Amino acid sequence: MTTSTSPHPEGRPSSPCETPSFFVDGQFAEAFDRLGLISLDAVFAFDSGRDLVKLNIGRFRRRVQFEAIPAGRREPVKVFLKRYDHPPILGQIRNWLSRGRRRSFASLEREAIESLAAAGVGVPRIVAFGEEYGPLFERRSFLMTEEIHNSQSLERRLPDCFSDPATPIVLGTRRDFIRRLAEFIQRFHATGRRHRDLYLCHIFCSDAGEFHLIDLARASRPLLQRRFQIKDLAQLHYSSPARHFSRTDRMRFCLAYVGRVRLLPEDKTLIRAVLRKTASMARHNVKHGAVPPFLERTEGGC
Repeated sequence: MTTSTSPHPEGRPSSPCETPSFFVDGQFAEAFDRLGLISLDAVFAFDSGRDLVKLNIGRFRRRVQFEAIPAGRREPVKVFLKRYDHPPILGQIRNWLSRGRRRSFASLEREAIESLAAAGVGVPRIVAFGEEYGPLFERRSFLMTEEIHNSQSLERRLPDCFSDPATPIVLGTRRDFIRRLAEFIQRFHATGRRHRDLYLCHIFCSDAGEFHLIDLARASRPLLQRRFQIKDLAQLHYSSPARHFSRTDRMRFCLAYVGRVRLLPEDKTLIRAVLRKTASMARHNVKHGAVPPFLERTEGGC
């Protein structure tokens, strides 16, 4: 097993469960001990909780949701477990080449979360992590994160200002939301990372109006920054339903994202590239019978 050199998430002290390739956040140590989650073997043998089936992911990946009561709290919280068991060699090599060093699948998301948290970008809290290598390649790894409290994805729920009658107060609230969302995405991109799956379902908003990003396994710092910036923005544009987001709303988003009151030529070039990418995505999905949300004006979800 390898020794993890990454700092402990959020600077918390190591728990008694921590080893060079396995740790549990101190607040969850007792709860996980009751669940028997005290080693890599135990985590990969864990068969409680609810399987979160997701299409088009490799069979070596498994996602599970379960509940635990952290120390100092009375109510259980949801914990999301991602397990990678004997990932494909070619996938590992691609990860190594893109990162410049050997990294496990779970460590990619762990590093992204830690880096973004340090930059002030809202992300889930890491509560456990582990990895195991053979002589050269990864055998298995896992990452657990805590649910984002009092939050839902923007795909599932938008603020009431997007459905209430368009009074001046409602319109002002909507404009403020769009501005804050654009500034959040800009702050994320300013870290040099690109999400590569930046649909509304991966942006959470709390009851207090705070934004968080989830599913950060692919949120790397690619060499082709511009290409993946365009892809991120196209995915966001594509998944924003037309019945809620007007063209004016989208223009306000663009202005807030670039931080200007009037678009410069380079901003317009970026927007045209985003629109071309969105159109390409739409053509592909229409062939498979899907209605692009950014063109959808009736109820039906993203």
